[in-house]
Amino acid sequence: MVKTIGRAGKQLFRRVWRRWHDISLPLVAIVICLPLIVVAASFFIGLGGEEQRATLSHLFQNVIGEYVWHSLILLVGVGLLVMLMGVTAAWLTTACEFPGVRWLRWALLLPLAMPAYITAYTYSGMLSFEGPVQRTLRSLTGWGLGDYTFPEIRSLTGAVLVMGFVLFPYVYLVTRAAFIEQSRAAIEAGRTLGLGPWQSFYRIALPMARPAIATGVTLALMETLADYGTVHFYGVTTFTTGIFRTWYGMGDQVGALQLASLLLSAVVVLMLVERISRKQSRYHHAGRNNQATRPMALKGVKAFLAFSACFVPVLFGFLLPALQLLSWSADRLDVWGDAAFWRLVSNSLVLAALAAFITVAVALWLCYGKRVASKRRQNKRTRITQASVSFASLGYAIPGVVIAVGVMVPLSWLDNRIIGFSENVFGINPGLILSGTIVALLFAYTVRFLSISIQTVESGLTQISHAMDESGRILGLKSREVLTRIHFPLLRTSLITAGILVFVDVLKELPATLVLRPFNFNTLAVRAYEMAGDERLADAGPAAIMIVLAGLIPVILLSRAMNRRQHLNTEEARTVEPKPGDLRFGEPSPGKIYEPL
Repeated sequence: MVKTIGRAGKQLFRRVWRRWHDISLPLVAIVICLPLIVVAASFFIGLGGEEQRATLSHLFQNVIGEYVWHSLILLVGVGLLVMLMGVTAAWLTTACEFPGVRWLRWALLLPLAMPAYITAYTYSGMLSFEGPVQRTLRSLTGWGLGDYTFPEIRSLTGAVLVMGFVLFPYVYLVTRAAFIEQSRAAIEAGRTLGLGPWQSFYRIALPMARPAIATGVTLALMETLADYGTVHFYGVTTFTTGIFRTWYGMGDQVGALQLASLLLSAVVVLMLVERISRKQSRYHHAGRNNQATRPMALKGVKAFLAFSACFVPVLFGFLLPALQLLSWSADRLDVWGDAAFWRLVSNSLVLAALAAFITVAVALWLCYGKRVASKRRQNKRTRITQASVSFASLGYAIPGVVIAVGVMVPLSWLDNRIIGFSENVFGINPGLILSGTIVALLFAYTVRFLSISIQTVESGLTQISHAMDESGRILGLKSREVLTRIHFPLLRTSLITAGILVFVDVLKELPATLVLRPFNFNTLAVRAYEMAGDERLADAGPAAIMIVLAGLIPVILLSRAMNRRQHLNTEEARTVEPKPGDLRFGEPSPGKIYEPL
């Protein structure tokens, strides 16, 4: 009997082990999505009690309208601004050649290195009464206090401008990629119909790039909804500030969860818009018979205007804030020798490194499991595996404060169960070992940034032929050995890239860190936030400049990738033998003599 049970147990264990991908991937996806499930369910669960209904009634009657109104104004303003700057810069740097355009192509990515809340601090310092702008104005005019009126940057309009100048690269990136891949034949067909260069842009290139533009704007709007540091510092009440105020100011966990569920609903709508835009994309890729558009040369006033249109976003989105940060850091040289400051740096680096390692490891597990499942016949288990990876990738679009609230609730519940069990059995109170330590932070970072690692690792896996897997099987390697001995060395670059991207994003993350950080544990982002909140903007400079320097790393990687893509398209266009009568992009409309290529 015992032997029979033992054999049955071994057989069951072997079956479970053979199907570890089928079992582990859904479990990992459920754990990753747990905070989102908690937030989504809280809205309906919270309706059950009288106290919860009263809380919801108070929120709707007194604050929801203000949160919705300010959030809508912010979304509309930022959306229009990023679309104007991003599309203009993308078209000019793709379709035109003018002095400085090569520098601008990568410089337009620099605002990505500058978090919006840090840019908000710098402009508040520059434009304050004692800032360099007003000091210069008073010295030139002789005006004193009360002699003039100066626009207030710490306002809703200021928040729109700051986030617009920081987030426009999202539109620039995807739109420029679409313009690069557009067909020269389509543009030249319009030219033969009498369309000028700018008419070709409005009537041909722009409609073709519309799905890409919608995707870029949607990504920027997601970041706008997720922002806390900028709107809080500028005194703008939105859903993110409302969640913090309800949780910490009013001590109302139920109300904070319900606000988070409303914000989650808005983000889901934006995610659906972004997915639909991607599905509607019909880009005309460059190929042997479908070459990329040749840029037209601009000179004189046109070249100056084109350069100015591209340089202004770089100036206000990166250069001026960076100069202000450098000035503050130079004025606080004593901070660089302070041991407390370097403890902040150490905390931030260790936290970011741990989060990067965990997210990359989980992403590798999920992506390899999906690859193994894809080799089987399409069935229910395969679809569950693929859906698990998709659900695990949802976190990046969700605001950090929503994830933080969703993480705090289940971990606090688990801590209470652990404390109760430990006191009853051992007579010891272990404290908050989950919600009161960096475990909560690492869990939130994994939920938030796992999507970055999944996309990067999955991209690397697609470059590895399935024949490599079959070769490993022929040599007698098991599935785990194929991963460790074949895939892992080939994926080294993708894994490092994913780790760097997550590392930098963790350094910049503010809302989740504010909510979940352990007592007396600070990071560079929290330090900059606290100093700015105390109006000690210059003291925030050293911490902020460290974050910006780290943020330059992914900008460099993106710039290299974009330059490589445009170089390949340009070389491909040049290899095609021109035919007599081919039109040069930007030449006069039909009726005049065309210069052959």
